[in-house]
Amino acid sequence: MPFRAEPPLPDPAAQRTAVLWCNLGSPDEPTARAVRPYLAEFLGDPRVVEIPKVVWSLILNGIILRTRPAKSAEKYASIWLPEGSPLKVWTRKQAVMLMGFLGERGHAVQVRDAMRYGQPSIASQLDALKAEGVTRVLILQAYPQYSATTTASVIDAVNQWSAGARRIPEFRFVNDYHDDPLYIGALADSVTAFWKHQGRPDRLVMSFHGIPERNIRLGDPYQAQCLATARALVERLQLSPGEYEVTFQSRFGRAKWLEPYTEPTLRALGAAGVGRVDVMCPGFPADCLETLEEIAMEGRDAFIESGGREFNYIPCLDDSPVWIDALAGIALRHLAGWPTQRDAAAPSSPA
Repeated sequence: MPFRAEPPLPDPAAQRTAVLWCNLGSPDEPTARAVRPYLAEFLGDPRVVEIPKVVWSLILNGIILRTRPAKSAEKYASIWLPEGSPLKVWTRKQAVMLMGFLGERGHAVQVRDAMRYGQPSIASQLDALKAEGVTRVLILQAYPQYSATTTASVIDAVNQWSAGARRIPEFRFVNDYHDDPLYIGALADSVTAFWKHQGRPDRLVMSFHGIPERNIRLGDPYQAQCLATARALVERLQLSPGEYEVTFQSRFGRAKWLEPYTEPTLRALGAAGVGRVDVMCPGFPADCLETLEEIAMEGRDAFIESGGREFNYIPCLDDSPVWIDALAGIALRHLAGWPTQRDAAAPSSPA
């Protein structure tokens, strides 16, 4: 295959270090027309759906992409912000803030946000960084817990971009930070701040995104890391058994996924007479469709309809200064040894 043309090599004294802050992605608009290509890219990733390609292509193109885009578009429309997709809005803000927090610590590091599916794509952002003279890139992902369905897929995208590059930057990958004290501290801070104003619930539900149980049997560490996150958070919040639940959401298809499932758990709690539940999503650093619509809306309905009295959704970390400060600490640990001090050429603002 032909390699892409390369810009001139920058002056070594001006070579830069960057962080690429990667998230899952979102359609450009809450319409079936925009959702369809996004779903095609997302569900067409063999890391996401591990079904033989020929069989899955028939199902995806013959059934799912004919019916699901319109339904998904309605869900997106219910949580869409004036600025656009919540996931994109928050991920963008996090990138801007991260660069600012790193700058306050004396580090001249460019930070760009990228989406695994949709725009801005990982490839386009790597192209932009390279054009700016960046020669070292830390790939930092909005997936605290490692899974082949997410973390490895981002690595695949970086490798795919590299396959067409003549001069490849030096890369480092942060595979997970599921038990990092800074991350756990930011989660605990978000919960205690919420409880300070709203009081404590009868039960705290920690809902993580689910994956097929088969993936775990094949060696994916995701479930163990989710449970480790929950244990660390429980210890930090000093919760007792019976004061919390750990569940998994967003099941897709007929295969058995990680259990217990979130919605049936909420229904069971409501039916059992649990008066108030607070639900948080520790595996999502930014609010998105799965948190705002599936949990804050559908989850609330499931709990109240089943007899529960009060349902509260604790927002994701989003643009919390405590979280961005934690993210800066995680990034700096992995940037160690690379030139990042302010005596290097100062990077431009994210674009």
